[in-house]
Amino acid sequence: MASYRVEITASAEKALAKLPKADRVRVARKVMALAAVPRPRGCRQLTGQADVYRIRVGVYRVIYSIEDRRIVVVVLKLGHRKDIYS
Repeated sequence: MASYRVEITASAEKALAKLPKADRVRVARKVMALAAVPRPRGCRQLTGQADVYRIRVGVYRVIYSIEDRRIVVVVLKLGHRKDIYS
C-alpha cells in the first residue's frame, strides 16, 4: 500500500501554530500519521459530506478529506472541539 501525501490548508496551518507547544507537537504527530493510515481506528466520517473525516486528539479535532485517487490527505480544519464544527 502506497503512503499518502499530507497537505495542510493555510487556515489549518495557522490554527496549528496557535496551539500550545505540547499540544501542537501531539496534533502534528497525529496529522503526519495520516500519511501511513488515512482512516485510523477511531476516525469518524462526517455526516452529509463524502470523504470528510475527523480524528480526536485530546480536546482538539482534525477535520480532513481523503482523495484516494490522488493518494492525498488534505487537512481542512483543526481546533478545539467547542469551536471546530461551527
